[in-house]
Amino acid sequence: MAIDGTWRRDCMMQDVSETGARLSIRDSIEGLKLKEFFLLLSSTGLTYRRCELAWVNGEEIGAKFVTAQTEKKKRIGRSHSSNLEV
Repeated sequence: MAIDGTWRRDCMMQDVSETGARLSIRDSIEGLKLKEFFLLLSSTGLTYRRCELAWVNGEEIGAKFVTAQTEKKKRIGRSHSSNLEV
């Protein structure tokens, strides 16, 4: 499901690890904003993982789980890059 709720696709989890998952998507993903999304792990949506797109290969995608540590690294990277001069 999109972070902003604008799209949702059925999928099947083919593989999972602590850091991510390989998903088979049933419908087309063409034109979807896949940079960040939620992987809903329950029919009610109460169990989910925030993900970033890692790769696409046909009907399969790689999802990297976003953690507090991932978010911290992003913030640190942005603060360092904002101090650069061009």
